[in-house]
Amino acid sequence: MMESIESGDVTSPPKVSSDCRQEKSDVESSDALSKDSVNGESSPQGTEVIPSSVPKETVEFKIVYNKQRHDVTFPLDDTISTLKQHIQKLTGLPPAMQKVMYKGLAKDERTLREVGVVQGVKVMVVGSTMNDVLSVNTPTSTNTKDEVAEGGPSNEPLCQQKMHKKVLDKGLPEDAMPGIKNVKEPLPPVPIFGMLNKSGDKVRLTFKLEVDEVWIGTKERTNKIRMSSIKTVTSEPIEGHEQYHIMALQLGPTEASRYWFYWVPAQYTDAIKDAVLGKWQFF
Repeated sequence: MMESIESGDVTSPPKVSSDCRQEKSDVESSDALSKDSVNGESSPQGTEVIPSSVPKETVEFKIVYNKQRHDVTFPLDDTISTLKQHIQKLTGLPPAMQKVMYKGLAKDERTLREVGVVQGVKVMVVGSTMNDVLSVNTPTSTNTKDEVAEGGPSNEPLCQQKMHKKVLDKGLPEDAMPGIKNVKEPLPPVPIFGMLNKSGDKVRLTFKLEVDEVWIGTKERTNKIRMSSIKTVTSEPIEGHEQYHIMALQLGPTEASRYWFYWVPAQYTDAIKDAVLGKWQFF
């Protein structure tokens, strides 16, 4: 038979001291702070925990320039413009004179991922160094001696100097643009074509005012030149054909770096000088 238990005989649960409760609270707070630290959050005391940086995703490919190949590892989300800076270190080719080709021309603002560069592909680079540009038009020692023997360029019209006369003697190119003397016109919306360079090869000029560049184009290559890097512009009418000029752009610090153009339409010479030397063109 079960004995009845009187209420007075029930034993009360042991009391938890205030010290124990405080210790438990401290442990819970410590656990919470540990979780915040793991999640990269700042602690209440102001101690900031900086999460580790995530490495950029890269891609390995080959840069092909002038029959030379360079193995490159580069971030997929970097732009073509940034890649051009790296290409300059590999080839010496200034970014302004580079064309990066992969499935067509790769625009500067696009990333490698957007262009579609993947592991192991070949990326072509086209362009010429400043030395290549100057070598096409640098006077030879023979021509320099001829200038000195004939009194130099300052004592005789350009068209009468031997180095220029041999180009002019080829005659006006069949595809030369019409020249108009005593008239000033703004730069045309199309390239100025039908001219010759010092080697007697066809050459054209394209002005890209929005990027401060002039493009010198021949059959073999197109050289992109910063107009702000051109020191001077020389121009003189061709005797007997005053509707055309001989013109030179000085690309380097000395006159030996002048790039010569023959049969430049006279109506555009002032506009060319204004564009190169920094004056505004009004269309």
